[in-house]
Amino acid sequence: MKLIRYGNYGFERPALIDSQGGIRDLSSRIRDVSSDTLNPESLAQLASIPIEDLPRVSSGVRLGACVADVGKFICVGLNYLDHVRETAAAVPAEPVLFMKATSCIAGPSDAIIIPPGASMVDWEVELGVVIGSLAKNVSVHQALNYVAGYCVVNDISERGWQLHGTGQWVKGKSADGFGPIGPWLVTRDEIGDPQDLRLWLSVNDKMRQNSSTGQMIFPVNTLVSYISKFMTLKPGDIIATGTPPGVALGAKPAVYLKPGDSVKLGIEGLGEQTQTVRES
Repeated sequence: MKLIRYGNYGFERPALIDSQGGIRDLSSRIRDVSSDTLNPESLAQLASIPIEDLPRVSSGVRLGACVADVGKFICVGLNYLDHVRETAAAVPAEPVLFMKATSCIAGPSDAIIIPPGASMVDWEVELGVVIGSLAKNVSVHQALNYVAGYCVVNDISERGWQLHGTGQWVKGKSADGFGPIGPWLVTRDEIGDPQDLRLWLSVNDKMRQNSSTGQMIFPVNTLVSYISKFMTLKPGDIIATGTPPGVALGAKPAVYLKPGDSVKLGIEGLGEQTQTVRES
């Protein structure tokens, strides 16, 4: 299934995408696409609903973040070797973890707002992993069983705030709107191999990132298992699994986002995002 949330910000309704690409409302069946509907039993019930019984939604509606009430937004840094090289960092011996504030989460086509004082706003296309079952100390072999599905994430970053001064990553990653997710939450059964997905990002129609999740240093099952040893993962938590090369930080010279820029990104089977950059 491809689950979405649509409507004005703060008033989104749950829906799914039918086989013709149309939107079908789910609000009579579930409260939202959130922690209480992402477990295997709830997803199986949703999959059994005759789609033709669900109301159609007109095209052109705003799509919100594909998961509501996210508990934790966990990110993995430096997880593609060529990205490690372009940033002149050391190759990590184990996953590098940090958090984005959940208040940064936005819809897939919401504008990127440059915060006051920001001058180094960067892009990062990433595979998002949405947890569906409580996971604590899970094995690598069993880790994917705890995944509800996958989505596109743009891990937008303010590099000056991330790297200069006190150098706190969470500070540079958490501004309002810096975490677009969606358009769809695609359930795990539709993605045969999460390590065989093309992901890409362009700025003003110029390709900046073009890679495959097969290039991850630490694959999805390793990440879920590793993170679950340090914190309990709960349904609705999101893991952003790192970005491939091609970010502004790694370019010479670095050219960061500015008002009027258009950012487009996508992952095979998971849909596309389009954002326009604006001043605050």
